[in-house]
Amino acid sequence: MTDLPLEQAVRIVEGAAAGDVAVHSVFDEATFTATHVVSDPATRKAAIIDSVLDFDPASGRTSHESADQIIAYVEAEGLEIEWLLETHVHADHLSAAPYLRQRLGGTLAIGRDILTVQSTFGAIFNEGPDFARDGSQFDRLLLDGERFRLGSREGIALHVPGHTPADMAYVIGDVAFVGDTLFMPDYGTARADFPGGDAQTLFRSIHRLLGLPDRTRLFLCHDYKRRGVSISCGRRRWRRSDRAMSTSIQA
Repeated sequence: MTDLPLEQAVRIVEGAAAGDVAVHSVFDEATFTATHVVSDPATRKAAIIDSVLDFDPASGRTSHESADQIIAYVEAEGLEIEWLLETHVHADHLSAAPYLRQRLGGTLAIGRDILTVQSTFGAIFNEGPDFARDGSQFDRLLLDGERFRLGSREGIALHVPGHTPADMAYVIGDVAFVGDTLFMPDYGTARADFPGGDAQTLFRSIHRLLGLPDRTRLFLCHDYKRRGVSISCGRRRWRRSDRAMSTSIQA
């Protein structure tokens, strides 16, 4: 069966030069989450992926320390934010995307199947009509295979459900941001026991991502910190980069 969105993603990666886009990552120790700023060096246009809103469970208060680190980097580098991308709704941290949009601008986007997640959890938590289930909290709901631009670079959204019904991966240049669909090899994958999650669906999504070219740079949403690990998987070698919080797959 032909997977046209994946074929298009492969062409984007193969058509990009190595390091075609720049990626700067900020790691949140409290949630083991990596927020990525991906930018087009030619135009200084950028996207922020999977931002973190700090939360103190003891006091119930939120703060913007992590998000302000992102703002400081964006301003220091003279970047213009075009996109605020969420790979999925996160159970282990809050998103700072609305705050970052207010401070930096940009279009806030997530996969269209967020409607399924909102409907499911709205019913579970007995939310009333004040809780919108139409995705209106976001500026754009992306479909599988939907293309977008980041400056002069082409990007594409790939639907990779299983952890949640709405998980998306974003391929931009030679880079793929895969959210929780893949973790570092020493931790495997995300859980699939949330309402709407499905291990079999997650397995298929992982295989979809492994259909990307070997030269693809994968950036993950989490790293649970077994540092310096190098793991061989068949003909592919997975290597941790402590600096970039990324996994590269090389032949």
